[in-house]
Formats: sequence, C-alpha cells, structure tokens
Amino acid sequence: MPTPPVHDRLAAVRARVDAAATAAGRDPADVRLLLATKTQDAGTVLAAVEAAAALAAARDDDAPPLVGENRVQELVAKAPALADLVAAGRLEVHMIGNLQRNKINQMLPAVTGLETVDRASLADALSERAVRAGRTLDVMVQVNVSGEESKSGVAPSDAVALARHVAALDGLRLTGLMTIGARSDDDGVVRAGFARLRALRDEVLVSGAPGTDEARELSMGMSGDLELAVAEGATIVRVGTGVFGARPTPA
Repeated sequence: MPTPPVHDRLAAVRARVDAAATAAGRDPADVRLLLATKTQDAGTVLAAVEAAAALAAARDDDAPPLVGENRVQELVAKAPALADLVAAGRLEVHMIGNLQRNKINQMLPAVTGLETVDRASLADALSERAVRAGRTLDVMVQVNVSGEESKSGVAPSDAVALARHVAALDGLRLTGLMTIGARSDDDGVVRAGFARLRALRDEVLVSGAPGTDEARELSMGMSGDLELAVAEGATIVRVGTGVFGARPTPA
C-alpha cells in the first residue's frame, strides 16, 4: 500500500488541478498529472504510481499514471522496477530533463516519451535511433517562453519551425509543446508565458504541416504555478515537491 503522505499529497494536488480547471471552464479530466520523480528511489516511485492508479480508478479515469525523470542516470537506474508496468500499458515514463545526443541509446528503452526536444540536431539523432530500434517515440518541443538563460528550450520565434521539422521525421510522433514557467513573483508574467506556449501550439496545429495534427499537448506548470498553467490550457502539469515533499539534500 502507498504511504498515506504520498497518497494524501497526490490527492491534494489533484484537487488543486480540478479546482483550477473548473474555474477556467475546463474539464478536469483533460489535465494529467506527471509525477516528477527526480531524486526519489524506485520504491517511492512505485508507491506514488500505485496511489495515482488508485486515485484515477476512483475518478473513472482510464489514463495510466505518468512519471517523469530529469536525468538519464536516474531514469536507467529505476527502469527495471518500472518495466513491467510500462510493458503492460499501466504506466508512461517521460524524460523531462535536458538530453545530450550521447545519452539517447541509454534513454530510449526506458521511456515512452521525451518532452525536451530543443534543437533539430537532437531530433534528427532521435529519429535515426528510433527507426533503428523499430519504434515510434512520442516527443514534445521544449520552448523557452521566458527567455531566461538558465532555462533550456528553443526560442519562441523558432518554435513552430522546429516543431514542423520534428513532426516530419520518421520514428517520432510530435504530441505537443513543453515549457518551464518564468521565475517571477508576478503572476501576470508567468501566465503570459503559458499563454505564449498555447498560441504557439495552436499555430503548429493549424499549420497543416505533415505530422502536426496530433500536437495537442501543453506540458506546463509545476507545484508552484500549476493554477496559472491550467488556466492557460495545460494538458500536463509536472509535480514533484507537491507530491513527494522537499527533495533530499545531497550529501
């Protein structure tokens, strides 16, 4: 059984998402939670996945739980514990951190999706490896809507062109766009960034370019700003500390 704190925190975050969606006139079922499991051990991740599955069942939600890893090393280390659930379609695993090309081969067997494609060269390499592996990988284009140097992502002015490039590649399925919200105490600034991502997603969808018709996802919003993201159309919110508590301090 999952530990009560994880279950209770997860339920509280889900309630926040539902309230934000309802306030925005949206169906709460249209917003998925991604459990950001950075620094969490495999046992804790499995407990959270079990809690998420139980919560989904209570809501008559048939979408499998979704977890995300920031680092390839952690992703690979936890993959064996999650493999059976993934193979059975009872769990999806996304890479949500920056990816270097030399880590693609390690990452690919452990994920169902990648949210951080930010350059054409990475997309090309992913396409080659996915085709070689005989699979199609779900991917999102990461956009740096805030313009902050500390954040990864393609510039908004280049995002649509990159999305169209990705969508045309064999072995990849473009599912949408992803961003990290601005680091600001001004809700208006944060929300404007999320609105920009939504506008870019809409531009991709209406472009009619090959492979863009399924690019509906907006992965945006985390524990501190998820209400703003949901108000602007987020379909995936990435939550770590809101479910797991403060991350362990490195030794």
